[in-house]
Amino acid sequence: MTESKSSDFILLLSSADRPGLVSLISRFIYERGGNILDLNEHVDPVEKNFFIRVSWNIPDPGVSHEELENAFRPHADEIGASWKIHQSDRKTRTAIFVSRYDHCLHEILWRNSIGEFAVDVALIVSNHADLQPLAERYGIPFHLFPVKSTNKHETEEKELELLERNGIETIVLARYMQILSSGFVERYPSRVINIHHSFLPAFIGGNPYRQAYERGVKIIGATSHYVTEELDQGPIIEQDIIRVTHKDTLEDLIRKGRDLERFVLAKALRLHASHRILVNGKKTVVFD
Repeated sequence: MTESKSSDFILLLSSADRPGLVSLISRFIYERGGNILDLNEHVDPVEKNFFIRVSWNIPDPGVSHEELENAFRPHADEIGASWKIHQSDRKTRTAIFVSRYDHCLHEILWRNSIGEFAVDVALIVSNHADLQPLAERYGIPFHLFPVKSTNKHETEEKELELLERNGIETIVLARYMQILSSGFVERYPSRVINIHHSFLPAFIGGNPYRQAYERGVKIIGATSHYVTEELDQGPIIEQDIIRVTHKDTLEDLIRKGRDLERFVLAKALRLHASHRILVNGKKTVVFD
Protein backbone atom coordinates (compact mmCIF):
# COMPACT_ATOMS: atom_id res chain seq x y z
CA MET A 1 0.00 0.00 0.00
CA THR A 2 1.40 3.38 -0.99
CA GLU A 3 1.88 6.29 1.35
CA SER A 4 -0.83 8.92 1.54
CA LYS A 5 -0.17 12.07 -0.46
CA SER A 6 -2.27 13.85 2.13
CA SER A 7 -2.11 13.79 5.89
CA ASP A 8 -5.88 13.94 6.33
CA PHE A 9 -7.74 10.82 7.47
CA ILE A 10 -11.27 9.76 8.44
CA LEU A 11 -12.23 7.08 10.96
CA LEU A 12 -15.66 5.45 10.88
CA LEU A 13 -16.31 3.23 13.89
CA SER A 14 -19.18 1.46 15.62
CA SER A 15 -19.16 -0.68 18.74
CA ALA A 16 -21.10 -1.47 21.88
CA ASP A 17 -21.28 1.68 23.97
CA ARG A 18 -18.97 2.00 26.97
CA PRO A 19 -17.25 4.83 28.86
CA GLY A 20 -14.04 6.25 27.43
CA LEU A 21 -14.50 5.54 23.71
CA VAL A 22 -14.12 9.14 22.56
CA SER A 23 -11.13 9.52 24.88
CA LEU A 24 -9.48 6.40 23.44
CA ILE A 25 -9.85 7.65 19.86
CA SER A 26 -8.80 11.20 20.69
CA ARG A 27 -5.72 9.97 22.53
CA PHE A 28 -4.76 7.76 19.58
CA ILE A 29 -4.86 10.79 17.29
CA TYR A 30 -3.06 13.06 19.79
CA GLU A 31 -0.22 10.58 20.32
CA ARG A 32 0.54 10.75 16.60
CA GLY A 33 0.61 14.53 16.51
CA GLY A 34 -2.83 14.71 14.93
CA ASN A 35 -5.33 17.54 15.08
CA ILE A 36 -9.05 16.72 15.01
CA LEU A 37 -10.86 18.65 12.26
CA ASP A 38 -14.37 17.29 12.71
CA LEU A 39 -16.00 14.83 15.12
CA ASN A 40 -19.55 13.47 15.19
CA GLU A 41 -20.84 10.77 17.51
CA HIS A 42 -24.12 9.05 18.31
CA VAL A 43 -25.32 6.46 20.81
CA ASP A 44 -28.35 4.35 19.92
CA PRO A 45 -30.43 4.63 23.13
CA VAL A 46 -32.20 1.32 22.50
CA GLU A 47 -29.44 -0.95 21.24
CA LYS A 48 -26.73 0.85 23.26
CA ASN A 49 -24.41 1.00 20.27
CA PHE A 50 -21.85 3.76 19.75
CA PHE A 51 -21.10 5.40 16.37
CA ILE A 52 -18.44 7.94 15.50
CA ARG A 53 -16.97 9.71 12.50
CA VAL A 54 -13.80 11.70 13.09
CA SER A 55 -11.55 13.41 10.58
CA TRP A 56 -8.09 14.60 11.50
CA ASN A 57 -4.86 15.95 10.13
CA ILE A 58 -1.34 14.72 10.85
CA PRO A 59 1.43 17.25 10.07
CA ASP A 60 3.84 14.49 9.04
CA PRO A 61 2.96 13.62 5.40
CA GLY A 62 5.05 10.47 5.67
CA VAL A 63 2.50 8.72 7.91
CA SER A 64 0.83 6.06 5.78
CA HIS A 65 -2.70 4.73 5.80
CA GLU A 66 -1.35 1.24 6.47
CA GLU A 67 0.65 2.41 9.49
CA LEU A 68 -2.41 4.01 11.03
CA GLU A 69 -4.58 0.93 10.49
CA ASN A 70 -1.95 -1.36 12.00
CA ALA A 71 -1.55 0.94 15.00
CA PHE A 72 -5.28 1.29 15.61
CA ARG A 73 -6.20 -2.38 15.17
CA PRO A 74 -5.30 -3.48 18.75
CA HIS A 75 -7.50 -0.71 20.17
CA ALA A 76 -10.41 -1.70 17.92
CA ASP A 77 -9.99 -5.37 18.83
CA GLU A 78 -10.05 -4.47 22.51
CA ILE A 79 -13.47 -2.83 22.26
CA GLY A 80 -14.86 -5.21 19.60
CA ALA A 81 -15.38 -2.43 17.08
CA SER A 82 -16.31 -2.46 13.43
CA TRP A 83 -14.15 0.23 11.86
CA LYS A 84 -12.34 1.63 8.84
CA ILE A 85 -9.77 4.40 8.33
CA HIS A 86 -9.98 6.26 5.03
CA GLN A 87 -7.63 8.69 3.33
CA SER A 88 -9.51 11.94 2.83
CA ASP A 89 -8.01 12.67 -0.58
CA ARG A 90 -8.59 9.22 -2.07
CA LYS A 91 -11.47 8.98 -4.53
CA THR A 92 -13.83 6.00 -4.45
CA ARG A 93 -13.61 3.81 -7.55
CA THR A 94 -17.19 3.69 -8.76
CA ALA A 95 -19.22 1.90 -11.44
CA ILE A 96 -22.64 3.15 -12.52
CA PHE A 97 -25.26 0.65 -13.67
CA VAL A 98 -28.06 2.12 -15.79
CA SER A 99 -30.74 1.00 -18.23
CA ARG A 100 -32.57 3.53 -20.43
CA TYR A 101 -33.59 6.35 -18.05
CA ASP A 102 -30.88 9.00 -18.21
CA HIS A 103 -31.79 11.63 -15.59
CA CYS A 104 -29.88 10.13 -12.65
CA LEU A 105 -26.84 9.37 -14.78
CA HIS A 106 -26.81 12.94 -16.14
CA GLU A 107 -26.94 14.32 -12.60
CA ILE A 108 -24.08 12.19 -11.28
CA LEU A 109 -21.78 12.75 -14.24
CA TRP A 110 -22.39 16.50 -14.23
CA ARG A 111 -21.83 16.87 -10.49
CA ASN A 112 -18.74 14.69 -10.66
CA SER A 113 -17.36 16.74 -13.56
CA ILE A 114 -17.42 19.89 -11.40
CA GLY A 115 -15.68 18.14 -8.51
CA GLU A 116 -18.63 17.76 -6.18
CA PHE A 117 -17.97 14.08 -5.38
CA ALA A 118 -14.91 12.29 -4.05
CA VAL A 119 -15.59 9.75 -6.79
CA ASP A 120 -13.73 8.25 -9.73
CA VAL A 121 -16.39 7.02 -12.16
CA ALA A 122 -14.34 4.25 -13.74
CA LEU A 123 -17.02 2.70 -15.96
CA ILE A 124 -20.69 2.55 -16.88
CA VAL A 125 -22.54 -0.76 -17.27
CA SER A 126 -25.89 -1.09 -19.04
CA ASN A 127 -28.24 -3.71 -20.42
CA HIS A 128 -29.14 -1.32 -23.28
CA ALA A 129 -27.01 0.75 -25.66
CA ASP A 130 -29.11 3.93 -25.42
CA LEU A 131 -26.82 5.86 -23.06
CA GLN A 132 -23.48 5.00 -24.65
CA PRO A 133 -23.25 8.46 -26.33
CA LEU A 134 -23.60 10.11 -22.90
CA ALA A 135 -20.80 7.98 -21.48
CA GLU A 136 -18.60 8.84 -24.47
CA ARG A 137 -19.32 12.55 -23.98
CA TYR A 138 -17.74 12.29 -20.53
CA GLY A 139 -14.96 9.97 -21.69
CA ILE A 140 -16.09 7.07 -19.50
CA PRO A 141 -15.84 3.45 -20.73
CA PHE A 142 -19.27 1.99 -21.51
CA HIS A 143 -19.90 -1.75 -21.22
CA LEU A 144 -23.00 -3.34 -22.71
CA PHE A 145 -24.35 -6.53 -21.12
CA PRO A 146 -27.76 -7.46 -22.56
CA VAL A 147 -29.71 -9.37 -19.89
CA LYS A 148 -32.16 -12.16 -20.65
CA SER A 149 -33.79 -14.65 -18.35
CA THR A 150 -31.67 -17.39 -19.92
CA ASN A 151 -28.30 -15.66 -19.42
CA LYS A 152 -28.69 -13.68 -16.18
CA HIS A 153 -26.20 -15.75 -14.15
CA GLU A 154 -23.56 -15.75 -16.88
CA THR A 155 -24.03 -12.01 -17.42
CA GLU A 156 -23.56 -11.23 -13.73
CA GLU A 157 -20.38 -13.31 -13.66
CA LYS A 158 -18.99 -11.25 -16.55
CA GLU A 159 -20.00 -8.03 -14.80
CA LEU A 160 -18.36 -9.10 -11.55
CA GLU A 161 -15.17 -9.99 -13.38
CA LEU A 162 -15.18 -6.53 -15.00
CA LEU A 163 -15.71 -4.83 -11.65
CA GLU A 164 -12.91 -6.78 -10.00
CA ARG A 165 -10.52 -6.15 -12.87
CA ASN A 166 -11.13 -2.40 -12.56
CA GLY A 167 -10.85 -2.24 -8.78
CA ILE A 168 -14.44 -1.08 -8.29
CA GLU A 169 -15.35 -0.29 -4.68
CA THR A 170 -18.85 1.16 -5.04
CA ILE A 171 -21.71 0.46 -7.45
CA VAL A 172 -24.48 2.97 -8.14
CA LEU A 173 -27.76 1.74 -9.63
CA ALA A 174 -28.93 4.86 -11.47
CA ARG A 175 -32.33 3.47 -12.47
CA TYR A 176 -30.90 0.09 -13.47
CA MET A 177 -34.02 -1.93 -14.18
CA GLN A 178 -32.65 -5.32 -13.18
CA ILE A 179 -32.72 -7.13 -9.84
CA LEU A 180 -29.25 -8.19 -8.72
CA SER A 181 -28.82 -11.72 -7.41
CA SER A 182 -27.97 -12.38 -3.78
CA GLY A 183 -24.56 -13.67 -4.87
CA PHE A 184 -23.81 -10.36 -6.57
CA VAL A 185 -24.97 -8.27 -3.61
CA GLU A 186 -22.94 -10.35 -1.14
CA ARG A 187 -19.76 -9.37 -2.99
CA TYR A 188 -20.40 -5.68 -2.27
CA PRO A 189 -22.02 -5.39 1.18
CA SER A 190 -23.18 -1.81 1.89
CA ARG A 191 -21.48 -0.75 -1.33
CA VAL A 192 -24.34 -0.98 -3.84
CA ILE A 193 -26.47 2.19 -3.79
CA ASN A 194 -29.92 2.17 -5.37
CA ILE A 195 -32.53 4.81 -6.11
CA HIS A 196 -36.16 3.79 -5.69
CA HIS A 197 -38.86 6.06 -7.07
CA SER A 198 -40.99 5.95 -3.95
CA PHE A 199 -40.85 7.06 -0.33
CA LEU A 200 -40.07 3.64 1.10
CA PRO A 201 -41.49 1.57 2.72
CA ALA A 202 -44.52 2.66 0.68
CA PHE A 203 -44.98 1.32 -2.84
CA ILE A 204 -42.11 -1.14 -3.18
CA GLY A 205 -41.42 -3.02 -6.39
CA GLY A 206 -42.39 -1.92 -9.89
CA ASN A 207 -44.59 1.01 -11.02
CA PRO A 208 -44.64 2.93 -7.71
CA TYR A 209 -45.81 6.14 -9.38
CA ARG A 210 -48.84 4.36 -10.79
CA GLN A 211 -49.48 2.85 -7.36
CA ALA A 212 -49.26 6.30 -5.79
CA TYR A 213 -51.51 7.84 -8.43
CA GLU A 214 -54.16 5.15 -8.04
CA ARG A 215 -54.03 5.52 -4.25
CA GLY A 216 -54.48 9.29 -4.48
CA VAL A 217 -51.56 10.20 -2.25
CA LYS A 218 -50.78 13.84 -1.48
CA ILE A 219 -47.03 13.30 -1.18
CA ILE A 220 -44.63 11.34 -3.38
CA GLY A 221 -40.98 10.67 -2.67
CA ALA A 222 -37.74 9.03 -3.63
CA THR A 223 -35.44 6.83 -1.55
CA SER A 224 -31.79 5.95 -1.91
CA HIS A 225 -30.70 2.86 -0.01
CA TYR A 226 -28.06 0.18 0.15
CA VAL A 227 -29.04 -2.94 -1.75
CA THR A 228 -29.63 -6.17 0.16
CA GLU A 229 -31.09 -9.53 -0.79
CA GLU A 230 -34.60 -8.29 0.05
CA LEU A 231 -36.03 -6.11 -2.69
CA ASP A 232 -36.19 -2.41 -1.66
CA GLN A 233 -35.55 -3.30 1.99
CA GLY A 234 -31.93 -2.20 2.41
CA PRO A 235 -30.76 0.45 4.92
CA ILE A 236 -32.00 3.88 3.85
CA ILE A 237 -29.40 6.58 3.16
CA GLU A 238 -31.46 9.55 1.96
CA GLN A 239 -35.08 10.45 1.15
CA ASP A 240 -37.03 13.45 -0.04
CA ILE A 241 -40.65 14.28 -0.87
CA ILE A 242 -42.80 16.66 -2.89
CA ARG A 243 -46.50 17.44 -2.57
CA VAL A 244 -48.97 16.47 -5.29
CA THR A 245 -52.69 17.17 -5.67
CA HIS A 246 -55.77 15.73 -7.34
CA LYS A 247 -54.93 17.86 -10.38
CA ASP A 248 -51.68 15.97 -11.04
CA THR A 249 -51.79 13.27 -13.70
CA LEU A 250 -49.66 10.15 -13.62
CA GLU A 251 -47.27 11.92 -16.02
CA ASP A 252 -47.04 14.85 -13.58
CA LEU A 253 -46.08 12.47 -10.77
CA ILE A 254 -43.39 10.89 -12.93
CA ARG A 255 -42.04 14.32 -13.95
CA LYS A 256 -41.90 15.59 -10.37
CA GLY A 257 -40.46 12.30 -9.18
CA ARG A 258 -37.57 12.45 -11.63
CA ASP A 259 -36.23 15.58 -9.95
CA LEU A 260 -36.41 13.91 -6.55
CA GLU A 261 -34.64 10.81 -7.84
CA ARG A 262 -31.76 12.83 -9.26
CA PHE A 263 -31.13 14.86 -6.12
CA VAL A 264 -31.65 12.03 -3.63
CA LEU A 265 -29.30 9.63 -5.41
CA ALA A 266 -26.66 12.33 -5.88
CA LYS A 267 -26.75 13.19 -2.19
CA ALA A 268 -26.55 9.54 -1.18
CA LEU A 269 -23.47 9.06 -3.34
CA ARG A 270 -21.84 12.17 -1.86
CA LEU A 271 -22.48 10.95 1.67
CA HIS A 272 -21.14 7.49 0.88
CA ALA A 273 -18.03 8.72 -0.93
CA SER A 274 -17.18 11.17 1.86
CA HIS A 275 -17.47 8.35 4.42
CA ARG A 276 -20.39 9.74 6.39
CA ILE A 277 -22.54 6.62 6.71
CA LEU A 278 -22.49 3.81 9.25
CA VAL A 279 -24.88 0.88 8.82
CA ASN A 280 -26.80 -0.01 11.96
CA GLY A 281 -28.66 -3.24 11.20
CA LYS A 282 -31.56 -2.29 8.91
CA LYS A 283 -30.90 1.41 9.52
CA THR A 284 -28.09 3.89 8.95
CA VAL A 285 -26.37 6.57 10.99
CA VAL A 286 -25.61 9.47 8.65
CA PHE A 287 -23.24 12.22 9.81
CA ASP A 288 -23.89 15.03 7.34
